[in-house]
Order: sequence, then structure tokens, then C-alpha cells
Amino acid sequence: MTSSQPLHQLVPTSTGQGIDDELPSSLQSFRTNPNSLQDMEDDQVVDLIRDTDAEISKLQALQLRAIADLSVRRRRAPSASSEVALALSITEHRASAIVSAANALIARLPRMLNLMDDGRLDLYRAMKVTDATSWLSGDHVRVVDATLEDRVPGRNATQVRRAAAYAAAKVDPEGAALRTERKLVERRFTMHHQDTGVTNVSVSNAPTEKATAAYARVDQAARALKTADEPRTLDQLRADVAIDLLLSGTGGPGARTEVFLHIDLATYLGLGQSPATLAGGGPIAAAVARHIISGADTTLRRVLTDPRTGQATELSPTRYRIQQDEFIRVRDQECRQPGCTRPAQNCGIEATRTKGEAEGTADQPITYCARHRRLKGQPGWNYEVTSDGTVNVATPAGQVHSTTPPSVHPTRRRVHRFWKRPGT
Repeated sequence: MTSSQPLHQLVPTSTGQGIDDELPSSLQSFRTNPNSLQDMEDDQVVDLIRDTDAEISKLQALQLRAIADLSVRRRRAPSASSEVALALSITEHRASAIVSAANALIARLPRMLNLMDDGRLDLYRAMKVTDATSWLSGDHVRVVDATLEDRVPGRNATQVRRAAAYAAAKVDPEGAALRTERKLVERRFTMHHQDTGVTNVSVSNAPTEKATAAYARVDQAARALKTADEPRTLDQLRADVAIDLLLSGTGGPGARTEVFLHIDLATYLGLGQSPATLAGGGPIAAAVARHIISGADTTLRRVLTDPRTGQATELSPTRYRIQQDEFIRVRDQECRQPGCTRPAQNCGIEATRTKGEAEGTADQPITYCARHRRLKGQPGWNYEVTSDGTVNVATPAGQVHSTTPPSVHPTRRRVHRFWKRPGT
């Protein structure tokens, strides 16, 4: 803005009388008397958090419609992003991403936008869908939009990204494989110096299976060095091990690392195109999965599944005698805490009380990552597992989150449910 341009005079707008009437009762009460928060029970506070998030999502949907309209008025010129950046005091890079998301939701993903209107999907998670489907054709993206309508509510951003990526790869397997090839062409090793004598080093667009195995090797070496008298944190040790490996090729004790790739027989034989799933990494295009399997060091293990649920029931001892812990990790695939996606091979196994039984009498082994193993022992948290393997997690507020056993059938992922305990 030059000095010759007049500044707009800002005039405060009056608040409509009907706005509060449209808010949930918990928000109305809090807006009327902010001190009422201190008088709320735990479950009421959690409800307030959830209700607030829903209202934010609704306002974000309204904001996206306005942003998309502005973009159309500017004939989709890049300058629209600059206007949004100035209006919201954000970077132009961030504004450009939001403008793209707004246009995609309006024109290509109306069901996702409707979920935002209903307060069931926020902007952050919606952008996971727009990013994962940006390469699809109009016909394909409409199929994905309909597929995800009942799958993304109640899921966190990682789960939404995976669900969207899987649906996109399933509807256009050839396009998914081509997109992976293009991304691999763009792989790079970069270095960014900071102004404090430190530098960031990163590898972008590496093959997922190799990056996962490399991280597992670094993590195992770091954990082996984490003795009682070692002052460095695990994050510091991982960084030191990674640099040592790059410089000397040693980096600590060597160890065999594994990644778990779940692929159905038809896709493996080339008779189907269903995406495979890399534990902890999400969906992988069928062609990419077959390429991984063709590696010289790849070991195949047969897993028998229940045809009704897709849950693992038996692991073949083809290569070596199966340990019970190994089967549990293959069965669970990831940490069983609702919403957690840490791979099972990086998790511990914790005895969990069976529903209706006394502690210790009929405990079932369940996979949890280190963070959620600690959470399981915290006061107010209650974990139990049903006879069919469903894990129920009760929070200190009396709310119960349930996760069903994962399926190795790619189309049947584990399901998370939420309810309140009676009387809370």
C-alpha cells in the first residue's frame, strides 16, 4: 500500500441477537458466564471442548466458501492468495494452500464440505483429503468423496489422510502408481543451515519401505545405546546415530530391521489392484507393493484371516518358529490405543484386563506404544478388552473410546467408536 492510498476506516459490527441461540447449550452457558467453567464436571468440560471444535469447523466451512468466492471473483489469479494472506495475517504459502483447498472442496468434494458445515470435519483434516485427491480426475474424485463421507468423521488427521490415500489409490490404481514414480523422481537430499551454528539435513521422497527400514535401524541402534548412565535423549541419540551412519557407516551395533507390508493374494499375484498397507505408513499402490515384494531380501509370511472380519487368525511358520509376541504384533499391526498409528514392531505388549474378569485372571496381550503403555497406568484411565478383541479405553472424564481389532483385508480397517459411560 502506498502513502497515496486511503486506509479503510474500521467500524465495529454489532453482534446478531440470534447467534447465541444457535450455539449448543454448553457454549451458551460459557458465553453467558465464563466462570461457569469452574463448576463443570469433567465430562461437561470435554463436551465443551468438542462443541467448540464443531462450531469452529462450521465457521471454517463458511470462511472457505467466502475464500472460494473471492478466488472466482479474481478469476483464480494468484493474487487472491495474497489477499487472503493479508486478511488473515498468514504467509502466502499457507494462504495459497487454503485457497486451493477451498476451491477443491467447493468444486470437487462437496460431501467433505457438508461435513464441515455439520461440524464433523475441520479444515486441517479436510485438507488431508484435498491433498490426497488433488491428482484424481473429476469422475474419480466424486467416487472418493462419496466413499469417505461415512469414514472420516471421528478420525484423526493421520487416519483421514490414510483413508483418503487408500480410496484414491483404489479408484485409480494406475494413476497412484504413476504418482509414486513421479514422486520418486523428485527425491532429494537437502541441507539448510540455521543461524545458530546448527543445520537441518533431510531426505525427501525416499521409497517408503526403505525410509521405514532406515528409521527402524537408527531407532534400534539409538535404543541400544540408551543405558542408565547415557545423558542423551533418544531423539538426540537417533540424530547422532544417523549422522555417524552417513559419515562412517557404523552408527552403532548392526541389527536386522523389518517392515510389515499387508497385501492380499489377488494383488500379490497381479490379479487385483487393491492398495497394500505398510504398517505405520499407510496405503501403498498395488504396483509399488509388488515391486517391494520382488526384492531379493524380502520374506513372505502367510497370514490366515477370518473371511467375515478380515482379522488375523493364524501366522504361517514358513521361515522360522513363530514366537507368540511376533504373532501378536502381526495381528495388531499398530498400537491399539484409539487413534494411534505407531507400527506394532516398535511397540511393547501389555497384559490387558478382559471385560467381566478380575485383574490378572484372564488378561489378554495387546500391543501399545511406549507412550500409551505409560498412559494405561495413569490414575483415572481404564483399559479392558472384550472376547472379540475390541479394546475399550475409559478416560478420567468417564468417556469410552473403543477400537476394534484391525483387519488385514485392506478394505476393512479398524473402527473407532465413542460413547459415554452410563451415569456420567
